[in-house]
Amino acid sequence: MIRNFLRAFALLSCLSIAIVVCMSSIVLTNLLTRTTAAAQPAPSRIVYGLTLLPSGFDPHINASAELGIPLRSVYDTLVYRDPVTKAFVPGLAERWDISPDGLVYTFYLRRDVRFHDGEPFNALAVAANLDRITAPETRSQKAAFLLGSYERYIVLDEYTIQLVLKTPYAPLLDSLSQVYLGIASPKALREYGTDLYQLHQVGTGPYQMVEFIPGDYILLRRNPSYRWGPSFYRTDNPAPVEEIEFRFFTDPATRAPALESGAVDIIGELPPLDALALARRDDITLIPQPIPGMPLQFFFNTGKAPTDRLDVRRAIITATDRVAIIDSVFQQLSPVAYGPLTAVTPFYEPQIKQYYPHDREVARQTLTELGYRDNDGDKILDLNGAPLRLIVIVPTWGYVPQVAQRLQSQWREQGIDVELRQVPNLAGLLAAVQSGEYHLVAFNDFGADPSLLNNFYLSEARNNFMRVSNANLDQWLRQAAQINDPAQRQNFYTGVQGLIMDQALILPIRDYVNLNAHGKRVSGLAFDAYGWFPLLANLTFVGER
Repeated sequence: MIRNFLRAFALLSCLSIAIVVCMSSIVLTNLLTRTTAAAQPAPSRIVYGLTLLPSGFDPHINASAELGIPLRSVYDTLVYRDPVTKAFVPGLAERWDISPDGLVYTFYLRRDVRFHDGEPFNALAVAANLDRITAPETRSQKAAFLLGSYERYIVLDEYTIQLVLKTPYAPLLDSLSQVYLGIASPKALREYGTDLYQLHQVGTGPYQMVEFIPGDYILLRRNPSYRWGPSFYRTDNPAPVEEIEFRFFTDPATRAPALESGAVDIIGELPPLDALALARRDDITLIPQPIPGMPLQFFFNTGKAPTDRLDVRRAIITATDRVAIIDSVFQQLSPVAYGPLTAVTPFYEPQIKQYYPHDREVARQTLTELGYRDNDGDKILDLNGAPLRLIVIVPTWGYVPQVAQRLQSQWREQGIDVELRQVPNLAGLLAAVQSGEYHLVAFNDFGADPSLLNNFYLSEARNNFMRVSNANLDQWLRQAAQINDPAQRQNFYTGVQGLIMDQALILPIRDYVNLNAHGKRVSGLAFDAYGWFPLLANLTFVGER
């Protein structure tokens, strides 16, 4: 019995030792796991604030500039514009040829590119994207129009494709360098279809989409295989940002506080006063980014009295103190605009600055010579009993209401009565224009090729808010869009800008500048040739707050 007891005791002792050893091993394993995890830092992740919630984020379908902020780095394009020189440089196409008649563009594609889903990039992929963009059922809002006179493609071999045009279209390379014509994975397009693809976008860019919750956030993760970027993408970045989370800050008042608190690392479209305050902080860097295209301007309705008279339009422009508006509304953070193109847009003509220097006396004298007088003592000029009254359509974006209020004040001092009619969105603006009951309407547009003027100034243009029809303007705009020679294009666009201002078709206010800022966790924030879209591949992660 004693022997049995001793045998049982020995067995229990062995079991106890085994359990202790096993538990010690588990504890040690857990400790080593935690130590190893601690030794491997979490991926660098930042938050980028978006300032608009578009109706959709599919670049082939939707038109918002906001979608390009994250998606510029999800997609590559056949060609790129260099942000500094504005010259076209290779992208997914190593090189290209243009036929002497300007009707055939031949693109020779890279052979080392793969989509984020592992599918190879080739000419058939480009063809699939062109098919999708031009299909009527896609209902493309911008991409299809960027193709201009595109008619069809010809796949010559696996890595060579031709784009055939109906008529020469000089802006084609510019169009092909925009995110709206980014090349998507044909496999992903097939798998997800039109409705779901925007939630599962697949490109070849330096970042890949990981997750998209509409109205909440977009998460991008760095593509470790990326080796085929354009010449201005950094290839020697010592500490790239691994993950970028995009969140929405649609209320301008929330943007600066979010940056100050660390809720975001990068954000744009800061209110000017907030931008000035942030610029005084040591831990925040302000980056004003000029935007090419059309300035904030007010189009004159030349089909409605009294702005149907050229001298009335000239007097209104001369009466406007644009410098005062820039000082008060934009805190001198935007340049004064002088013509239909901003100063950073290719083919801008600097001599346009000579038109319409501010002079209240000259403006009053012009109106007096036209017969306008204050005949009833109400401080409003009238002509044959009809008061000089202007109706101005005012959208809510881009600080246009603040600008319009100052115009109203300045013009009333000149004896011009002003009614401001605010519209909530683009649909409201277009409806107000369609009615014809206005004298001025505020608008601006963005782009690195001045052919965007065709959408406004051609007699048949869909956005001919001015009701203008000028044979010379039509001819010069069409020819400039068909000639590839830069010198000839400059001559035409110089004439276009001069004619627009000579005829006083617009009141330019300010060249658009996007006020961006970032915190101390990142450096190297820069933007592409279109001004809106950050070069995320060039961001350097500096460290935690």
